[in-house]
Amino acid sequence: MKKFIAIVSIIVILVILFDTCYYRLGLYIDFQPQKEVTTFIKTEDDKILLNKGDGYKEFEIKGVNMGSGIPGEWSTDFAIDKETYLRWFDQIKDLGANTIRIYTVQNDTFYNAFYEYNHENPDPLYLIHGVWVNDYVLNSHRDAYDEKFFDTLLEDSKTVVDVLHGRKKINLGRMASAGHGTYNKDISPWVLGYILGVEWEDVTVAFTDERYKNNSKYNSYSGKYMYTAEDASPFEALLAKLGDKVIEYESEKYKMQKLVAFSNWPTTDPFYYPEQVTKIFMKCAQVDVENIKTTDAFLSGQFVSYHIYPYYPDYLVHIKDWENFKTNINIADFYEDGVLNTYKAYLSMVKNHHTMPVVISEFGVSTGRGMAQVDVNTGRNQGHMSETEQGDALVRCYNDIMDVGCAGSCVFTWQDEWFKRTWNTMHAVNLMRTPYWSDYQTNEQYFGLLSFDPGKEQSVCYVDGDASEWKEDDVVFSKEDLSLSLKYDERFIYLLARKKDFDFENDTLYLPFDITPKSGSSYCENNGLLFDRAADFLLTINGKDNSRLQVQERYEALRSTYSENVYKFDTYIEENIPDKDSPKFVNIDMILKAEVFSDESGTEIKSEVFETGILTYGNANPKAKDFNSLADFIVSGDYVEIKLPWQLLNFADPSRMTIHDDYYDDNYGIEYITIDEMYIGLSDGTNGRRIPLYVQKLEGWENKVTYHERLKPSYYILQSVWREKDEG
Repeated sequence: MKKFIAIVSIIVILVILFDTCYYRLGLYIDFQPQKEVTTFIKTEDDKILLNKGDGYKEFEIKGVNMGSGIPGEWSTDFAIDKETYLRWFDQIKDLGANTIRIYTVQNDTFYNAFYEYNHENPDPLYLIHGVWVNDYVLNSHRDAYDEKFFDTLLEDSKTVVDVLHGRKKINLGRMASAGHGTYNKDISPWVLGYILGVEWEDVTVAFTDERYKNNSKYNSYSGKYMYTAEDASPFEALLAKLGDKVIEYESEKYKMQKLVAFSNWPTTDPFYYPEQVTKIFMKCAQVDVENIKTTDAFLSGQFVSYHIYPYYPDYLVHIKDWENFKTNINIADFYEDGVLNTYKAYLSMVKNHHTMPVVISEFGVSTGRGMAQVDVNTGRNQGHMSETEQGDALVRCYNDIMDVGCAGSCVFTWQDEWFKRTWNTMHAVNLMRTPYWSDYQTNEQYFGLLSFDPGKEQSVCYVDGDASEWKEDDVVFSKEDLSLSLKYDERFIYLLARKKDFDFENDTLYLPFDITPKSGSSYCENNGLLFDRAADFLLTINGKDNSRLQVQERYEALRSTYSENVYKFDTYIEENIPDKDSPKFVNIDMILKAEVFSDESGTEIKSEVFETGILTYGNANPKAKDFNSLADFIVSGDYVEIKLPWQLLNFADPSRMTIHDDYYDDNYGIEYITIDEMYIGLSDGTNGRRIPLYVQKLEGWENKVTYHERLKPSYYILQSVWREKDEG
């Protein structure tokens, strides 16, 4: 018995040692040092060539970026299950895509699903895998040569290689911003390559280059697979070292090679702009991968990866006016019907600069109601685009990308992401609760081709003029000539207003809201209306083009945060603080440009705002032929059906019915209070009496969200182009 126990103990110890060495530490012994390194993907000049077993042929990357978030979960929860991945892979393939790009190591579920989908599949999906720089490392170091920066990045890169070859175990929490699990599925036969790094912080690049610019130890690198040109910067030399070590690791351990790229974006593009751009827009850093060369030992090759969106960088709108800026393009070639296509012009600048294949690894536009930036030339804005407009914009971007000769592209992104934040709305919401509701004002949440709509199978309401979906339980009040109903879900408050014999062309309806108990006015001087409670918002239905939501000036969120930028005064100075009962109701604006500065002529450039309180008329039912995802209201006979995004009414977290507190009551900005009821009224304003407001009880849903998937019209618009190209 003792002998048996000893043998078992030895076996257990050996298994543990093997598991530790093989899967966790990544130790290996090269028993085949003479075995040749192989690859199925390589570059040739500015093309990517793929060998599917019948020789190398030109391959266009048609990809989608895929995040790891779903409603009710943070992206770092990696909560997507295998069945969902398999369903998505089918949809992505049916789109006409051939590649998925992911940013960091997912849970093992993704790789198991990817293996199952591709194994014995004659028409597989391919993968481009990113190596993420975790946020702490990136934001806590300005010197990229700091060992905690570079060594962490190199170690994470090697981990990715092991994961893709099915030889890694990762404990929960070992890798920041990455998944965990047992990675024992070898998916390397379908991996095209790696994109190393992230959208580099310009100050990190500039600081590193400045610190080591005269140090020969840091401004050059010579390895077995990669080396630097004479003009390389210290940061470029660091990237060359990183790429070389990753290629060496995979070549020696697995006898395979993949394509390698280094992440880049306009903020760190290789161009030197006019002085006014460098000063005003703080363009302070360049990364030029043309200074990173490869040896004959690197069989696969290097490609160029850029994130390029049509609305960014915003200074490109002035490209035609820049004097003494030597571009590698003829600006006149990029006018289309008298309008300069700045997106195509910039793409051409990038493509003409590089000798290797260029892949636009991120491009896209958002279908969110909110907006963060305007593309004044082509109208491909960052937000406030319908799902149909998104599809048209994606096709235009794709055509621009391919017209200039790029080797491929990846749409950003596959699925909408509820947890996301955007700079111009993040002040208004509780950032610790974003996965638990769908904030239609935050454009960053809606770049997907796949929407997550509230409701397990369908939404609680569709603004389409069909009153049959409204029930008796939804009624707030009902009179002979007027009635109002209300319901809500994770994205909207829905309203059904009825006025007997309503004439949309000539009648006006007013809906006051009392949200906060801290302030509000019983009088609206704008319209001469009286309320029986202190109202905070006033919704006016006045035709198709002049209907809007306004806010009492004390409760204006934009003013609370951006008064100095937009209004040029400090709203927290006593004489600038609006009265709690101020009768003035103002338009609800969203900031697009926060900077206030003077150009070289001394002309003051004002911050830009967008009236987000204006309402769009149309049919918001996805099944309707005239579907408009941005539609806020529709009229059918005596009925007006309306949907309002929660944030527009100053809800910071509707899952807990949390709203903005009084900005001026010792808060000096946005703090939160919780409510369990609000008051709402309805009137045509004709009788001159005080408009009564009726109570509506509110109950949050905490973390229990419901949702269903829906492919947006943009999916099918892009599909028609990609599939037609394949079939042609």
